[in-house]
Amino acid sequence: MWGGRFAEGPSAVMREINASIPFDKRMWRQDIAGSRAHVAMLGKQGIVSAADAATISDGLDAVATDYEANGVPEDLALEDIHMLTESRLADRIGPVAGRLHTARSRNDQVATDFRLWVRDAIDQVLAALAALQDALLARAAEHADSVMPGFTHLQSAQPVTLGHHLMAYYEMVARDVSRFADARSRMNLCPLGSAALAGTGFPLDRDATAAALGFDAPTRNSLDAVSDRDFALDYLMAAAQCSLHLSRLAEEFVIWASQPFGFVKLSDQWSTGSSIMPQKRNPDAAELVRGHSGRIVGCLTALMITMKGLPLAYSKDMQDDKPPVFEAHDLIGLSIAAMTGMVESASFRTDRMRALAESGFATATDLADWLVREGGIPFRDAHHITGRAVAAAEAKGVRLDQLDLADLKAIDERIDARAFDVLSVDASVASRTSFGGTAPVRVREAIAAARAARGE
Repeated sequence: MWGGRFAEGPSAVMREINASIPFDKRMWRQDIAGSRAHVAMLGKQGIVSAADAATISDGLDAVATDYEANGVPEDLALEDIHMLTESRLADRIGPVAGRLHTARSRNDQVATDFRLWVRDAIDQVLAALAALQDALLARAAEHADSVMPGFTHLQSAQPVTLGHHLMAYYEMVARDVSRFADARSRMNLCPLGSAALAGTGFPLDRDATAAALGFDAPTRNSLDAVSDRDFALDYLMAAAQCSLHLSRLAEEFVIWASQPFGFVKLSDQWSTGSSIMPQKRNPDAAELVRGHSGRIVGCLTALMITMKGLPLAYSKDMQDDKPPVFEAHDLIGLSIAAMTGMVESASFRTDRMRALAESGFATATDLADWLVREGGIPFRDAHHITGRAVAAAEAKGVRLDQLDLADLKAIDERIDARAFDVLSVDASVASRTSFGGTAPVRVREAIAAARAARGE
């Protein structure tokens, strides 16, 4: 390719460091699609003859069929998927293949291919997240009334329902969906036609090319178009945030599956055993999701550091933009699929959850609230009174609702028998009826609203 300028070929090391075909071959479908749209526009504009455009288009179809059937070969001498495809095309149709690169540079070509690939990646992630949302909604509906301890600092705080807990993760995933969708919308402009950096003197119809590839419009600045990788960073940022949410849910499953908690039994599909301890049932899938999160954040960091100091327009550093995106995409896809499977198949031990909710003085706040409502006591005073009640129950080794009325009156005379109406975990969760609260009626409303928003 460089014969007109260079007398000698590259060294073996230069050939290896310069080649990107080992990883950018993943973009072959996008490269073929971009070339088809480009040559169709060239033919329509009379920049190449209609006959040549048709020959090139047919040749691209044949190359695509070969890739589909036999895979993409790695020829380091041809550097990347773009030069490999052009070479394969020339093998099939001869010198007319050279017309395909008219009014196009590899700079705008790769920028277009990469955008197309990331756009496809976002569509795949959105479909996977929709399946996870379905799983969360189904299990939340199943457990809208199932009482469990809610935690702060991993200490029993107030009783909630398992349905409410699962819907918290639904809300996280919904934000992930919005981030990926926003990234897709923002990136959907077509760089093709920007050429190397300055545009071209050929009479292109960039709007036609953009429309053919499903973009909303062409990019507005040729310098920016070939050097922009914000779309890849947007994807990685959304993937990193999503991976943090998946990691948090995975951590819950790891904790809940442990014997001290015993809140959940993961199915055999998502568990492994030990090579030496036959009794072990390890939540390895959840732990790997938790681990993948760190790698995905690392991919984001890698590309941010690569891009942070690059002048306009294209620099070869940008060849390293794809490996972190490809790696993160593979990991986020596996992580979403694994968490979806775990949510769908988990056996929740609601009896165990209820027992621990009842044993941790989780209704203490309900007693304090009752003192405020029924006794007109300032909350800080009610907090102090309730703290003494908890200490009394702890000393006797009983739950708050198992204290005698006499015990409570000894703490404060304003407490009467009505207080026991709020001290059960069922009464506690039922009372949390504020919008977004854990009351089963609110959980069911939240599930219905989520389904309606998704058009179900």
